[in-house]
Amino acid sequence: MASQNRVGQINGEILRVLSDRLPKCKDPRINGLVSIVRVDTTGDLSLCRVYVSSLGGGTDMAKGLKSASGYLRRELGKELQLRHTPELEFIVDHSIEEGSRILEKIRELDIRDE
Repeated sequence: MASQNRVGQINGEILRVLSDRLPKCKDPRINGLVSIVRVDTTGDLSLCRVYVSSLGGGTDMAKGLKSASGYLRRELGKELQLRHTPELEFIVDHSIEEGSRILEKIRELDIRDE
């Protein structure tokens, strides 16, 4: 098992490589507004959960990312010097959309108070 510090370094490298390669995916379901929020890799480096967010994205984006996971995993293997390249699992994160919605509600309340 890799140490916590090593896993943190690997998470950073995976985030960097995927952020670079994601816009190069040719799947039309993955638009240019996809951003990687967080990367969590298991201690044995067998699985990597990639949390992604997109404005207006949803199930189509998730299907596109699942379809492109083989390409992205191959690119990770080329870039990173690991014994085994972790399996990629993409999870759609709605926290940015929720934050935007909450800010809009707060702005509405501020307008009403004035």
